[in-house]
Amino acid sequence: MAERGRPLGNPDFTIRFWGVRGSIPCPGPETVRYGGNTACVEIRCGNHLLIFDGGSGLRALGNELMRDGQRLDFDLFYSHTHLDHIVGLPFFAPCYEARSRIRFWAGHLKPPAGIEAVLNKMMSAPLFPIPMDIFAAKLKFRDFAAGEVLQPHAGITLRTGPLNHPNGATGYRVEYNGKAAAYITDTEHRPGELDANVLRLVERADVMIYDATYTDEEYPTRHGWGHSTWQEAVRLADAAQVGTLVIFHHDPDHDDAFMDQVAAEAAAARPGTIVAQEGLVLRP
Repeated sequence: MAERGRPLGNPDFTIRFWGVRGSIPCPGPETVRYGGNTACVEIRCGNHLLIFDGGSGLRALGNELMRDGQRLDFDLFYSHTHLDHIVGLPFFAPCYEARSRIRFWAGHLKPPAGIEAVLNKMMSAPLFPIPMDIFAAKLKFRDFAAGEVLQPHAGITLRTGPLNHPNGATGYRVEYNGKAAAYITDTEHRPGELDANVLRLVERADVMIYDATYTDEEYPTRHGWGHSTWQEAVRLADAAQVGTLVIFHHDPDHDDAFMDQVAAEAAAARPGTIVAQEGLVLRP
């Protein structure tokens, strides 16, 4: 089930999109319907909040959490640490609240690098005026190897896998109460070959969120940039018998009119396919 706005009550398993773009935020009249913020997706499993990526959409999520007086205890899972996926952290209000408990996870970094060091580097001179030391929240950092199975809370399983992206990236599959949602961004396919790592993560998932930055027609001039196409998303979803395919990580140059055309063509190719918009809520 898809809808706009906030989920009502306390649904068992919900997905909400706070940022759906890739590369750079692109606010403006041409992107107002689909949204201009970079990657940030909320998945709620009962009382537990899991956040996937901390792009510029993270700011609005943090503001809502503070407004609603919600329990500020959650996990933030990074696909990778390119700037468009981490830029929201300094503006995430719960970081400045002493009652917050935040756990940061990443599976793409090689020792001696780690997620704590990377985020500290982002928030240091000459890139940012204040360091992470200013945060009042209780923070924990967990580096793992893509491919590990994570169990952040009782009854919640996250299967992970490596993705084909410059400097590495991690895909996630969230399993909870008989449902499964896969978050697959940023990844580049190899033409004519379905990615086995992706197929393992998305097999029979109720929802597959996939990096469809380009079209097949655009892809040849963007080979090596680390992203995929909506047509490849359809091919993967069909092969893996996915329930609902969600097209994600839109190119900043693809305006609302362009995304409307993608939505129409993708729905014709695979009925039920959704193009992610800020504010979209799914209840698998």
